[in-house]
Amino acid sequence: MKKALIFRGGWDGHEPIQVSERFAGLLRKHGFEVEISDTLDCLKDAEPLMKLDLIVACQTMSEMPQGYSQNVSKAVGAGVGLAGCHGGMCDAFRNDTEWQFITGGQWVSHPGGDGVNYTVHIHHGSSPIVEGLEDFEVCSEHYYLHIDPAIEVLASTRFPAVPYYHMANKPVDMPVAWTKYWGLGRVFYNSLGHHDDVFDKSPNAQILMERGMLWAAGGREYAAQNGLTTDRFLNDAKMY
Repeated sequence: MKKALIFRGGWDGHEPIQVSERFAGLLRKHGFEVEISDTLDCLKDAEPLMKLDLIVACQTMSEMPQGYSQNVSKAVGAGVGLAGCHGGMCDAFRNDTEWQFITGGQWVSHPGGDGVNYTVHIHHGSSPIVEGLEDFEVCSEHYYLHIDPAIEVLASTRFPAVPYYHMANKPVDMPVAWTKYWGLGRVFYNSLGHHDDVFDKSPNAQILMERGMLWAAGGREYAAQNGLTTDRFLNDAKMY
């Protein structure tokens, strides 16, 4: 049985309890054993994390204790998947650049606040995660992120949708969902999820999350089947 850890907390406005319970239900439907933690102390020791198949982040605007992100880095690098949505993953720890390096992006603004109507454009052929999905409409926060150029974009949205200072620049396509790798580990992010009900109002958003979590959880198994190790990613140089 595959094992997943969901850690949740931070700003209550992002409904971490509702979102985490939704994600736990999706994973249990696929046979996962799911543990939910209301404290970041679940990340204080790398060894238990190494035994997981997936870590799901539902934590917003918090501070990562010293050494915790390095534990996540080691676990994901060894093949444990990492997935999350909205501010629960890419606005979780604003002062932790290692976390941002792992996840592939960081929220910086949502011009217009909540209630912005916009289109999510699926990048067909980018990944099996988006197979069969079509573009869809969303009414929520419109996330502007600073992103890692290494990410594989699965879906995007066009900025600007509402007037703000960034309109002085050319229109840009901002990633909404992406994948990336961290060592042997797979990382999935979906910027939708300001409130839990976005997954009901825009069902494709939930399909992206469900498929993305399952994809991320497959990294350890793939590495084992193909004899992959972390040796090729590391040397004796000190990273910290």
